[in-house]
Amino acid sequence: MAVSLKWYGLGLQSILNGIVDFDTDTIKVSLHTDSYLVDQDTDDYWDDCDNEVVGAGYTHEGATLASASIGYTAGTNVLKLDGDDITWGSASITARYAVVYVREAADADSPVIGYADFGEDIVSGGGDFVITWHADGMLTITAD
Repeated sequence: MAVSLKWYGLGLQSILNGIVDFDTDTIKVSLHTDSYLVDQDTDDYWDDCDNEVVGAGYTHEGATLASASIGYTAGTNVLKLDGDDITWGSASITARYAVVYVREAADADSPVIGYADFGEDIVSGGGDFVITWHADGMLTITAD
Protein backbone atom coordinates (compact mmCIF):
# COMPACT_ATOMS: atom_id res chain seq x y z
CA MET A 1 0.00 0.00 0.00
CA ALA A 2 1.41 3.41 -0.98
CA VAL A 3 0.97 5.69 2.00
CA SER A 4 0.86 9.46 2.27
CA LEU A 5 1.09 11.08 5.68
CA LYS A 6 -0.66 14.12 7.05
CA TRP A 7 1.18 16.53 9.31
CA TYR A 8 0.31 16.84 12.95
CA GLY A 9 0.08 20.63 13.28
CA LEU A 10 2.22 20.64 16.40
CA GLY A 11 4.65 18.20 14.77
CA LEU A 12 5.32 20.70 12.01
CA GLN A 13 5.74 23.36 14.67
CA SER A 14 8.26 21.12 16.48
CA ILE A 15 10.32 20.83 13.29
CA LEU A 16 10.25 24.58 12.65
CA ASN A 17 11.21 25.27 16.27
CA GLY A 18 14.22 22.93 16.00
CA ILE A 19 12.87 20.39 18.49
CA VAL A 20 12.82 17.67 15.81
CA ASP A 21 15.80 16.99 13.55
CA PHE A 22 14.27 14.56 11.07
CA ASP A 23 17.46 13.25 9.49
CA THR A 24 19.43 12.73 12.73
CA ASP A 25 16.86 11.91 15.45
CA THR A 26 15.59 8.35 15.96
CA ILE A 27 12.38 8.35 13.92
CA LYS A 28 9.89 5.58 14.62
CA VAL A 29 6.74 4.36 12.88
CA SER A 30 4.08 2.82 15.11
CA LEU A 31 0.76 1.22 14.22
CA HIS A 32 -2.57 1.89 15.94
CA THR A 33 -6.05 0.43 15.89
CA ASP A 34 -9.25 2.10 14.75
CA SER A 35 -9.85 3.04 18.41
CA TYR A 36 -7.12 5.70 18.26
CA LEU A 37 -8.85 9.05 17.93
CA VAL A 38 -6.41 11.12 15.88
CA ASP A 39 -6.43 14.82 16.70
CA GLN A 40 -4.30 16.56 14.10
CA ASP A 41 -4.50 19.84 16.02
CA THR A 42 -3.73 18.79 19.60
CA ASP A 43 -1.74 15.52 19.51
CA ASP A 44 1.82 16.63 20.19
CA TYR A 45 3.66 13.72 21.85
CA TRP A 46 3.51 9.96 21.42
CA ASP A 47 1.71 9.55 24.75
CA ASP A 48 -1.36 11.02 22.95
CA CYS A 49 -1.31 8.12 20.47
CA ASP A 50 -3.15 5.40 22.32
CA ASN A 51 -4.45 2.02 21.17
CA GLU A 52 -1.18 0.79 19.69
CA VAL A 53 -1.41 -2.49 17.79
CA VAL A 54 -0.56 -5.69 19.68
CA GLY A 55 0.21 -8.92 17.88
CA ALA A 56 2.77 -11.35 16.56
CA GLY A 57 5.50 -9.74 14.48
CA TYR A 58 4.91 -6.24 15.87
CA THR A 59 7.13 -4.64 18.51
CA HIS A 60 5.86 -2.06 21.00
CA GLU A 61 6.82 1.48 19.87
CA GLY A 62 6.97 0.34 16.23
CA ALA A 63 9.89 0.16 13.81
CA THR A 64 12.80 2.53 13.37
CA LEU A 65 12.74 4.45 10.10
CA ALA A 66 15.96 3.82 8.18
CA SER A 67 17.52 6.40 5.86
CA ALA A 68 15.44 9.33 7.09
CA SER A 69 16.21 12.25 4.81
CA ILE A 70 15.14 15.74 3.83
CA GLY A 71 15.37 16.88 0.23
CA TYR A 72 14.40 19.96 -1.74
CA THR A 73 13.48 20.17 -5.43
CA ALA A 74 14.01 23.69 -6.78
CA GLY A 75 11.92 23.15 -9.93
CA THR A 76 8.79 22.36 -7.92
CA ASN A 77 9.66 24.22 -4.70
CA VAL A 78 8.86 21.07 -2.73
CA LEU A 79 10.68 20.03 0.44
CA LYS A 80 10.15 16.36 1.25
CA LEU A 81 10.78 14.14 4.23
CA ASP A 82 11.39 10.55 3.27
CA GLY A 83 12.80 7.25 4.46
CA ASP A 84 12.90 3.56 3.69
CA ASP A 85 9.67 1.59 3.50
CA ILE A 86 8.71 -0.30 6.66
CA THR A 87 8.04 -4.04 6.94
CA TRP A 88 6.86 -6.05 9.90
CA GLY A 89 7.58 -9.67 8.95
CA SER A 90 5.31 -12.60 9.77
CA ALA A 91 2.85 -10.21 11.39
CA SER A 92 -0.57 -11.12 12.71
CA ILE A 93 -1.99 -7.65 13.30
CA THR A 94 -4.81 -5.31 12.37
CA ALA A 95 -3.99 -1.61 11.97
CA ARG A 96 -5.89 1.51 10.89
CA TYR A 97 -3.25 4.20 11.51
CA ALA A 98 0.51 4.69 11.31
CA VAL A 99 2.20 7.35 13.43
CA VAL A 100 5.64 8.81 12.67
CA TYR A 101 7.37 10.26 15.71
CA VAL A 102 10.73 10.93 17.37
CA ARG A 103 11.61 8.31 20.01
CA GLU A 104 12.89 9.89 23.19
CA ALA A 105 13.35 8.26 26.61
CA ALA A 106 9.76 9.04 27.69
CA ASP A 107 6.53 8.87 25.68
CA ALA A 108 5.61 12.35 26.93
CA ASP A 109 8.88 13.70 25.45
CA SER A 110 8.55 11.98 22.03
CA PRO A 111 7.14 14.49 19.48
CA VAL A 112 4.75 13.21 16.82
CA ILE A 113 5.38 14.36 13.26
CA GLY A 114 2.76 12.85 10.95
CA TYR A 115 0.19 10.11 10.64
CA ALA A 116 -1.48 7.98 7.99
CA ASP A 117 -5.11 6.90 8.01
CA PHE A 118 -5.30 3.75 5.90
CA GLY A 119 -9.02 4.39 5.36
CA GLU A 120 -9.89 0.95 6.68
CA ASP A 121 -8.45 -1.74 8.90
CA ILE A 122 -5.50 -3.47 7.25
CA VAL A 123 -5.16 -7.07 8.35
CA SER A 124 -2.00 -9.15 8.16
CA GLY A 125 -2.67 -12.76 9.05
CA GLY A 126 0.87 -14.03 9.46
CA GLY A 127 2.36 -12.42 6.35
CA ASP A 128 4.35 -9.23 5.94
CA PHE A 129 2.71 -5.93 6.92
CA VAL A 130 4.35 -3.39 4.61
CA ILE A 131 4.13 0.39 4.46
CA THR A 132 5.38 1.78 1.17
CA TRP A 133 5.81 5.52 1.30
CA HIS A 134 4.37 7.60 -1.52
CA ALA A 135 6.85 8.20 -4.37
CA ASP A 136 6.71 11.96 -3.64
CA GLY A 137 7.88 11.38 -0.07
CA MET A 138 6.42 10.71 3.35
CA LEU A 139 5.60 14.37 4.06
CA THR A 140 6.01 17.46 1.94
CA ILE A 141 5.97 21.23 2.20
CA THR A 142 5.65 23.51 -0.80
CA ALA A 143 7.42 26.87 -0.75
CA ASP A 144 5.15 29.35 -2.53
